[in-house]
Formats: sequence, C-alpha cells, structure tokens
Amino acid sequence: MKHAAKKAAQFASLTLILPFFLVYRLLSLLGSKDGAFAAASQALSLFPGTAGSYLRVAFYRIAMRHCHSDLFIGFGTLFSQWDTSLGQGIYIGPQCNIGKCHIGADCLIGSGVHVMSGSRQHRFDDLNTPIREQGGEFTRTTIGEDCWIGNGALIMANIGNKCLVGAGAVVTSDVPDFAIVAGNPARVIRFRNQTGGPASA
Repeated sequence: MKHAAKKAAQFASLTLILPFFLVYRLLSLLGSKDGAFAAASQALSLFPGTAGSYLRVAFYRIAMRHCHSDLFIGFGTLFSQWDTSLGQGIYIGPQCNIGKCHIGADCLIGSGVHVMSGSRQHRFDDLNTPIREQGGEFTRTTIGEDCWIGNGALIMANIGNKCLVGAGAVVTSDVPDFAIVAGNPARVIRFRNQTGGPASA
C-alpha cells in the first residue's frame, strides 16, 4: 500500500511540474541552460516538506542528466548545474548547495553541505586581471555509494564508496573507499574496513 501511494505521489508530482518544466525549457533556449536550471532550482527550493521534495525530484528527473525517482531533497537546497546525476535512495538535507557532480546510491548528505564543481572554478594567476574575469573550469565531483557527509562539509574533490566525512570538513583531495575523514583540510582518521588505531594514510 505504501509503495502504491508513493508511486501515485511521484506521478502526480510529474504531472504538476510539467508546466514549470516547459517554462524552464523556453528560458534555457533563450539564454544559458545552466542559468535557467539554477533559477528553476531556486524557485523549487522554497516548497517545504515532503511535498516540496516530491516536486523537486519530479523536476530534476526530467531536467538533470540523471535523477532517480526514489530520493529526498530538502528545503532550500540548490543545484547550479543540470549536468548532475543523483542515485537511488539518497537523502539530501536542507540548505545544501550542489554543483556539477555525481552522487551515488544510498548517500546521506547533511544540511548545509556544499559540493563544488571541482576545485578550479576560479583562476587567480594573473595579478593584472580581476579574478572575476579570469574564468575557470567546471569539473564533475563524484561522491561514491553509501557515504555519509556531515553538516556543513565543503566537498571540492572526489569521495570513494562507503566513506564518512565529518561535519565542517573541507575535502580538497580525493578520498579513498571506506575512509573516515575530518578537518580542514580533511585528513583520513581511519578506514571503516580496518580495525585498530588511526590510519597511517
């Protein structure tokens, strides 16, 4: 019964979101696709509760590169790039800011987490040119399956499968599978698949 009700809610959300999606498509044809996508994300982020999550997921299912139907996206969470993939069973808490990325199945993303589109979004080498005019490079950040990202973490590099990232951690280099990391910059504390004291990595 619960499964049937969920499917009905997903179908109703898709039906309700279609006019909004058509407006988004028109805006994306007239200007920047990512700009239109970010604007749509900002509008949809303001719908509260479970109903708001259903509407957000419905839109991202047809507007993102890939978005599974079975996930939760909290109030106030923003996505800035349509070229993003979200796997099954993900929970994304409120007030997150997520760029170009892939998030694997069964991940838990705490509130206020920022997932950057890589670590080279802004160049700053030329001292004679304002930083805002130097451009940058957007790359895909990957978070593996079954990870837990603590509140307020900043993710600028790839994270392996089954990792834990401490609250407030700043991840600036790739994290291997099973690692528990914390701090600024984030460092490996130990590995979940090993017993004993702190990791040597």
